[in-house]
Amino acid sequence: MSGVRRLGARWRRRRPLRTRLALAASAAVALVAVGVCAAAFFVIRYELLHQLDLSLTQSATRVVQENRGEGPQIIAGECRFLSAPACAQVVPADPAADPEAAYLLPVSAPVREVAAGTRAPYFSNVTRFGHSLRMLTTPFGDGRALQVALRADPVERGVRQAAVLLAAVGGAGVLLAGLLGYAVSRTGLAPVARLTSTAERIAATRDPRHRIELPPGPPGRQDEVTRLAASFNTMLGELEQSVSAQRRLVADASHELRTPLTALRTNAELLARADRLTPAQRERASGALGRQIREVTGLVNDLIELARDEEPLPLVEEVRIAELTEQMVAMARTHWPRVPFELETGPGAAEAVRPGVPARLARLLTNLLDNAAKFSPPDAPVEVSLTAYGDGLELTVRDHGPGIAPEDLPYVFDRFYRAEAARALPGSGLGLAMARQIARAHGAELTASAAPGGGALFTVVFGGEGP
Repeated sequence: MSGVRRLGARWRRRRPLRTRLALAASAAVALVAVGVCAAAFFVIRYELLHQLDLSLTQSATRVVQENRGEGPQIIAGECRFLSAPACAQVVPADPAADPEAAYLLPVSAPVREVAAGTRAPYFSNVTRFGHSLRMLTTPFGDGRALQVALRADPVERGVRQAAVLLAAVGGAGVLLAGLLGYAVSRTGLAPVARLTSTAERIAATRDPRHRIELPPGPPGRQDEVTRLAASFNTMLGELEQSVSAQRRLVADASHELRTPLTALRTNAELLARADRLTPAQRERASGALGRQIREVTGLVNDLIELARDEEPLPLVEEVRIAELTEQMVAMARTHWPRVPFELETGPGAAEAVRPGVPARLARLLTNLLDNAAKFSPPDAPVEVSLTAYGDGLELTVRDHGPGIAPEDLPYVFDRFYRAEAARALPGSGLGLAMARQIARAHGAELTASAAPGGGALFTVVFGGEGP
């Protein structure tokens, strides 16, 4: 038995889903068609026999009424013809009382029992005169039984004709069920076939730009398979964007790393011939090598930070934003001594706390402050403001530099993007991208805009909940 189940499971695995669905649908419809035909056959057969039995009962009643008090005898014997009345004979319970003439209908022990009153009336099928007869045996009174018979071959012929007709209808129904099952499976699984074909094409070409063609219709009235195809198209769009972003990141990172790596190689080769250099030249080459190593290290660390989408939950704690901002502003004053930093904390903001990773939030603030200081003219202040409103908290960082050009504004948070005015300044173009990622990981949103009167304005809005 287990072997049969294994063979059945192996057969199902080797057959396409369309074939299995067509077979299942065909089998279900065929079963219904065969069941209906079988039920119709039994109903027709029952009704035809029931009508014949009613005719026999009526004939028996008429014979009893017309021949009351008669002894054993043959009352009518022309039932061999279809248009003749029923054959009828009266049989006594005692065989010794039988008439001299032979009975036309067969007399058996159950007939004597009915005559004696020990058996209920019954119908039976007999063959007489070369024809099939339907016979009713019923009590006649005074120890006698009445046998009435009619030709049954017309009823049997009608039953056979009904069986042939219903078998033909059932066979046509099974054939139609097969055709409909195939059509249903082909039509219903067409989106699945397109989805499979698209997935196989993507696997073969590694190109996520392919899409599944969806049937026309309003979005709210799509079936489940169409919604699956639409979801697959959406997933392909996300995959395409992810692949494009990955390729762009690799290309940008390669471009950014090429210059410092070339400089590292040059300085390393130069220091390899240190015996030919003066002490001053060795000092300059060693210092340049150290700066370039730090630059490459910082760039690699930034890439690693950007590759992390979520904050580590074990490091999340309640952070007082105002206190952290004050610490980062004080650190920025040390790093940028020629740039004045002004911090303003509004009412209620000093006590505001948010769940987060302190080191990551500090990195967010450091990136914004360094970016503002980098573009600020000497002695022009960088204004930092922290304001509380309702359940929210808003942090703004504004500089008085050249600001952000309108054509650069949509791209300031892209990885490695650097405006024309910033290409001569130090940096890799990852600071603002990292700042936005950290903000979103903490349930905040970082935006950039042009400040009134000139300069750039960066705004971090913390919601009521953190990561």
